[in-house]
Amino acid sequence: MSPSSVESKRSSAGSEARPAAAAVELALPTGNGFVARLERAVAPYAHRFAEGAAVQALRESLPIAFGVVVLYLIALRWTVPFVDWPTYRAAVRDGIGPGFALASLVMTIVLSLRLALRLHYAVAPMILFALAVFWIAMPREAYATGWSAFAETLGASGLFTAILVCLATAGAVGYGRRRFGPGRGDLAGGVALCAFAGLLNLAHFSIAGSIAAAIAPLATLGDSFVALALIAAIEAMLWLVGIHGPAMLAALVFPVYLNLQLQNTAAQAHHDAIPHVVVVSTFLFVFPGGAGATLPLVALLLRSRVPRLRKFAYATILPSLINVNEPVIFGLPLAYNPVLAVPFVLAPVVLSCTTYAAMALNLVGRPLFYVPSTLPAFVNVFLATLDWRDCVLVAVNLVLAAAIWLPFVRVYERAEAARA
Repeated sequence: MSPSSVESKRSSAGSEARPAAAAVELALPTGNGFVARLERAVAPYAHRFAEGAAVQALRESLPIAFGVVVLYLIALRWTVPFVDWPTYRAAVRDGIGPGFALASLVMTIVLSLRLALRLHYAVAPMILFALAVFWIAMPREAYATGWSAFAETLGASGLFTAILVCLATAGAVGYGRRRFGPGRGDLAGGVALCAFAGLLNLAHFSIAGSIAAAIAPLATLGDSFVALALIAAIEAMLWLVGIHGPAMLAALVFPVYLNLQLQNTAAQAHHDAIPHVVVVSTFLFVFPGGAGATLPLVALLLRSRVPRLRKFAYATILPSLINVNEPVIFGLPLAYNPVLAVPFVLAPVVLSCTTYAAMALNLVGRPLFYVPSTLPAFVNVFLATLDWRDCVLVAVNLVLAAAIWLPFVRVYERAEAARA
């Protein structure tokens, strides 16, 4: 091929690329208003982050890993002979650790697979090297007495260890490919990472143990207002960057708060005082409509003056009533939205205040039972507490959340109307 033909192809490719880039710029809001300037400053970086291979792969992998835990706990119902409810609750509590250990192994496979597909790397080397590094990252005592010791060592850090190992493996393979090309680069990068992990293990430095020590403070907050507000805020912030918040935090907080939930259930069965405020079902009060307390947002958009927002609200109101708000987070969208991000984090934190205060002061009943979040608002909290006063608390929380959402919704509506 002649140099002139090469240059002509380059110029034609550049001319095709420039309109695409211009289209992206035209999609951004115009004007000198605060909202428009904020979106122009934040949106390009936010969307670039959202489209990153690591974020996309995490978004696809975390729900699968959390589903493994749920299936493992369900399987206990058939594998553990039922004697009485206290024995069964103890079996569920003891099964949380092994469930998350199994989920960590599945996460290592699924996340490395998704990263390989998105980065166009060879699948088999990515998965094999990720599993090898994950295995080497465990402390040597984790293999001392079999699966139980392995599960106990992983603890809440298992999913986080799997994520770090997969990202490190993708980075090492990518570096090897840049230096040596595909094939040899995959092998060189993977072997180098395995060797590095082995040296850390010989030096008695455990990656899994270090991650567990770093995240342990959140789990030790236990039954406290700080724990409730902090978990609500972190979960909302994870959703804002496109990461499944509940699945990401499940390995850390679910074992702790399910155990506290079971203690409340046991106290109810023995007619004792209910000991704990912050349990799994407490978050039903904090997240009406789903993460970010978005049910009031959808209700406000039902009367929006912007046709697109009004139609969107009618399409998502029924899922929101059963606390399914992924269509709202990614369809409105709320993720990477600099205007609506503020109430998305602020509303659940405020509802954490009202919920904890009402329960700590015994103005309403404390959650007795674990109830799935997919039951409608009011119904779920009544079944969890058997106290009608909790329905009043949910109503108060909905009004407060609506008051928080309202000014930001109006600003967002004006920006959408100007863009249309």
